[in-house]
Amino acid sequence: MSMSSRWKKVIQWTVMLLVAAVLLYFAFRGVKWEDFVSGVRSCNFHWIIVSMLASVIAFFVRGVRWRLIMLPLNNTITVREAYDGVTVAYLTNFALPRAGEFARCGVISAGGKASFESVLGTVVLERSWDMISYAVILLLVLMAGESSFRQFVSEEVWEPAVRTMSFNVLWLVAAAVILAAAGCVIVYRMRHRLRRFRFMDKLFRVVEGLVNGLRAGLRMKGKWLFLLYTVMLWFCYWLMSYTTILAFPQVSGLNWADALFLMVVGGLGWIVPVQGGIGAYHFILSLAMASIYSIPKTSGVIFATISHESQALTMVLCGALSLAGIYFRKRKAERIQKLKHE
Repeated sequence: MSMSSRWKKVIQWTVMLLVAAVLLYFAFRGVKWEDFVSGVRSCNFHWIIVSMLASVIAFFVRGVRWRLIMLPLNNTITVREAYDGVTVAYLTNFALPRAGEFARCGVISAGGKASFESVLGTVVLERSWDMISYAVILLLVLMAGESSFRQFVSEEVWEPAVRTMSFNVLWLVAAAVILAAAGCVIVYRMRHRLRRFRFMDKLFRVVEGLVNGLRAGLRMKGKWLFLLYTVMLWFCYWLMSYTTILAFPQVSGLNWADALFLMVVGGLGWIVPVQGGIGAYHFILSLAMASIYSIPKTSGVIFATISHESQALTMVLCGALSLAGIYFRKRKAERIQKLKHE
């Protein structure tokens, strides 16, 4: 890696860390330390352990579901490899946001069972399903929930976004989309000439790998099983939210439907490109709890902190165990290979 690339990564990491720090500041501003400690002590950590176990099950279900998409690429890909890829991805996101998706592709491709690009295609397909599922759940929450749910989304999310988007900006976005589409068509028609250049040839191989991965996912057997795993995955996410409510006396008035809403809102915090959702998760969840349920800020911050740190701890532990397992299995395979050559 060149010096300029290293500095670029350092600057990128530092900026994201600063963003997380700013969000943490706004989330915790006005919270008294003694009240925070008292609130944490009142928590029933038996329910938090249940939440963490539900998180581990979610990792496993995601791994099994992802493997189902990858099987057309190579039917020897194991559940353990897929699970390790998922947990290593979560661990990587704490170091560099969004890099986890590439890390889990590396876990599979390192075993020589599929190319990095084709595995990346399956990740794109899987994440597309996640976005669709999230949108459906969000729509159901908005339709079935009380008017306060819709009021929060309208006042805190939709209206600020609309105010920042002027008519001219929309025209610029539309023009950019049209130009990008035209550029893709031109490049596709000239692909044979462009492949003479080394960089373009490499770029085309990446695109072809992505396409092959997407095709593999569409050819997968057991599409109903895939849908079942998707339902199980989101049920685990809901269970993590609900058990955290049960653990925290200050929000004992919330029910299973509220847990679904908090799951959806909390998901937005994990999407923000900061290390492990730090700061973003705390800020948006405490804001939602204050806006929707009139829960005091201190209680909302304590709830968000307990929820986030328990999930983060589970991700780090599972990711570290997977990394250790990958390392020792690799060393064992190398020893066996060495004995064969002796």
